[in-house]
Amino acid sequence: MGQSFYTVDVFTDRLFSGAQIAVFPEAESLSEQSMQVIAEELNLSETVFILPSRSNAEDFYLRIFSPREELHFAGHPVLAAAKVLHHLDKLPNREGLGECIFGMTSRPVSVRVKPNADTQLIQFAVEVAPIIERFVPEDTELAALLSLPPQALDVKAYSPRLVACDQPYLIVPVRHQELLNTARFDGAAWSQSSAPSTLAQEILLFTPKTGHAQANFAARLMGPLIGQSEDPPIGSALPAFAAYLADHRDLPAGTHTFCIVRGQAPKRESVILVELDKKVGKTLQVRLGGAAVLASQGELYFPSQATAA
Repeated sequence: MGQSFYTVDVFTDRLFSGAQIAVFPEAESLSEQSMQVIAEELNLSETVFILPSRSNAEDFYLRIFSPREELHFAGHPVLAAAKVLHHLDKLPNREGLGECIFGMTSRPVSVRVKPNADTQLIQFAVEVAPIIERFVPEDTELAALLSLPPQALDVKAYSPRLVACDQPYLIVPVRHQELLNTARFDGAAWSQSSAPSTLAQEILLFTPKTGHAQANFAARLMGPLIGQSEDPPIGSALPAFAAYLADHRDLPAGTHTFCIVRGQAPKRESVILVELDKKVGKTLQVRLGGAAVLASQGELYFPSQATAA
């Protein structure tokens, strides 16, 4: 048995940049166990499996796996799946744009692809009802988790907060890009702190002072399940980050656009466009967008018993 797949470099317009995601566009014969084994074998941050729709309310259904577990939501696989479907000419054409609804375990996600370019913009929209908690570990405690001095935190313009959409994140501002790059997660400090009681397993570290000409923010993820040398994609954390920004009083009601960069050139730098509609109410409209580049196409072989019974 064989399964065709693609790899896509996401949130970049350059090959071998951004985050690499594997996409299986015809995964209906695969069992859940097979999907997890494949994700572990490929050992990319995320592998997405495209399945037929389950209802008239969606066009396709996505299942996303890291090498460790299935994920309820992640932004990079959504863009990667849309890129592959657009390449295969399988996206519905609505009002001159490639558009579709992806069903997911967390929520449906609407996706739009602007056509006629190799590096076209792909944008998806989500509606979230964030929970924001301002009572988080003390600044000195947070700084110790990041192997930084307390004065490294940017507590004048921003403040650390716990934000949960699908999962909770500790969002911590630092003063500039160099501090963002040099921060290192301290597992011993984590185990002795009050941070585990927040139930957050990942810290989104960010700064408004970047080395990127177009970026409003630079950000990276770290935590007890992330290796010291890893710089994982941040797409799954961006709805929470958008909610964090919307929660600040200095941001007026209306539509706002931000550019967020992860990593640094010439390495796997990601450039992500975030739009949010700030209004009175419990829900927040968030749109995430960027470019994606097809990197490879292949076929994975495995025994027939690996497919669904």
